[in-house]
Amino acid sequence: MPRAKTRVPSRERRKKILKAAKGFYGRRKSNLRLAIDAVAHAGQYAYAHRRDKKGDFRSLWIVRLNAAVREFGISYSQFIYKLSKAGIKMNRKVLADMAVADPEAFAKVVEVVKAA
Repeated sequence: MPRAKTRVPSRERRKKILKAAKGFYGRRKSNLRLAIDAVAHAGQYAYAHRRDKKGDFRSLWIVRLNAAVREFGISYSQFIYKLSKAGIKMNRKVLADMAVADPEAFAKVVEVVKAA
């Protein structure tokens, strides 16, 4: 049986790393040793920031809701409290989208909440 050489798999590993490092600055995109380190760090940042993104979007929805409900003379915290008191089960994402896309429906929700 002929012996297996490692040329093709090792080339594929190198190509995979250099492809992932495409767009990096300086030798980090072309030098394998530097690219391996850069890709590893980029993966760690990507992993952490995928989790941070969820909190960032929640903050955005809260800012949008606060701006939208203040037009009706109520603060965000009072709105959320009265929303749960009224028994309306809508999350912040849906409410913020409704405030932007369908202001009439959002106004009705606010009126129901204010009455509660």
